[in-house]
Amino acid sequence: MGAGQTVAVFGAYGHTGRFVVAELRDRGFVPVPSGRDAGKLQALAESFPGLDVRPASADDPASLDRALAGAAAVVNCAGPFAATAGPVIEAALRAGIPYVDVAAEIEANADTLAHFAERARDAGVAVVPAMAFFGGLGDLLATAAMGDWTAADEVHVAYGLSSWRPTTGTRAAGTVSHERRDGRRVRFTGGRLDYHQHVLPSLKWTFPEPMGVRPVIGEFSMADVVTIPSHLAVPEVRSYMTVEAVEDLSAPDTPAPEAADERGRSDQTFLVDVVVRSGGEERRATASGRDIYAVSAPLAVEAVGRILTGRTRTTGAASAGEIFDAADFLRALSAHLSFDLRR
Repeated sequence: MGAGQTVAVFGAYGHTGRFVVAELRDRGFVPVPSGRDAGKLQALAESFPGLDVRPASADDPASLDRALAGAAAVVNCAGPFAATAGPVIEAALRAGIPYVDVAAEIEANADTLAHFAERARDAGVAVVPAMAFFGGLGDLLATAAMGDWTAADEVHVAYGLSSWRPTTGTRAAGTVSHERRDGRRVRFTGGRLDYHQHVLPSLKWTFPEPMGVRPVIGEFSMADVVTIPSHLAVPEVRSYMTVEAVEDLSAPDTPAPEAADERGRSDQTFLVDVVVRSGGEERRATASGRDIYAVSAPLAVEAVGRILTGRTRTTGAASAGEIFDAADFLRALSAHLSFDLRR
């Protein structure tokens, strides 16, 4: 697919970044690892011989320009994205190349779509935030489920995770988001983001078999509350997370993911169940697979490949469901996840 095109990866030595580098190589791209820690970049280069590593920092525009020089696209894997997304997008716009990131930070994604919409469109450059498990996958599923509907009453996104061993980056991003919200929670209701301090409800969700009925925490909002309503006419986006995963994430001593196969994936499994409702009708799309961090790599790299080959529906700053043919995109990832659509 890549035909030798170079793709810069900012934050390449992070947990998700390493998966992105490997996926790019598997698809014929030439990754150019970048990030602020030269030592970690060198260690990465030893794992992937022959790569041209380019140290860069989000607060040094000239270094970012050097990192992106000659690249066909850039994938930003360096969180917290509240600090990195803006500077790396600016560098991508200066270079005239598409930008994709794997941000799960609600506020950072909202900022990207709001602040770069006109500039990216005017430059003819694709800017796609949250092109990952949280944000991108749910948006693709919701868009696929909508099909020919032009509007719906509700979108429900339920996450069935067998466990959740958060990375250092996940914890850091969570801290930044918590501070930006002054400790409040966030949801999308009444057609807008609503910040609140209510206790999250304990509910049950009926996942497709074999998972079945599971206890979940309601209004466990992830990036879907930004990506989905950014282009779908829905006033309510509600999300749910299995209780076991919430407990893992909340515990300060939950260990980071550990590799359980030759590709470095953990033994975590996931099932994402999206239900779209309009009047008395209901449509559903689901995806299942292994390791929420590892699967973010094929999501991001598939996005890069489609942008570079012109398989997009719009340009400028847009979420996954708006810029790509959602159902076709998900079917293209059959080696990485199972996709089921019921309309």
